[in-house]
Amino acid sequence: MRTTVVLARHGRTEWHHGNRYTGSTDLPIDSVGVQQAEFLRTWAVEEFRPDVLWSSPMLRARQTVAPTAEALGLDPTVDARLREVDFGSAEGKMLSELPPSVGQAFELDPVANPFPGGENVADAAERVHRAFEEIIRRHAGSEVLVVAHNTLIRLLVCRVLGLPVKDYRRLLPALGPAALVRLREQDGTVGLEAFNVPALRTEIPQ
Repeated sequence: MRTTVVLARHGRTEWHHGNRYTGSTDLPIDSVGVQQAEFLRTWAVEEFRPDVLWSSPMLRARQTVAPTAEALGLDPTVDARLREVDFGSAEGKMLSELPPSVGQAFELDPVANPFPGGENVADAAERVHRAFEEIIRRHAGSEVLVVAHNTLIRLLVCRVLGLPVKDYRRLLPALGPAALVRLREQDGTVGLEAFNVPALRTEIPQ
């Protein structure tokens, strides 16, 4: 039985426009993010037609999934395990604004050197993987759309593909706002079918 899970990053916020760590800070999407949420709705309605919606509880994710939920008449399952990583002292800052020793250590190995006061990305990878396993178990054979976050999605991709979580920044360097990641689960094996595909495209590669 084949299950497809498409993970969509939420639309842009004011901080993401400046590439600031947003993490646990609960910001709304900005005007560009609103447009991106509409692109996601169009793609979901015209191309994907998901059976089920899941979402992070954070405002920017809920605002992004809302147009799709309304158009399809689906109520998203909101799960706290899909929230973004808490970046602690880096919240609201760009990497260049952090003390060099902190930023460089994080870039070298974010598992060994999490931001002070923040969540370890290895722990975040485990919690999102538990959510993913539940999605697969509960919706086997379905098409599922999950709206979540940049770092969290990249951590999940590393986790399910058996890649080192500490290398998520190097292995998966970019995931744009409202971009799509397509995972396929079949017979206990998870494969990556597409990564960082803009929702404004008319289709996602099959």
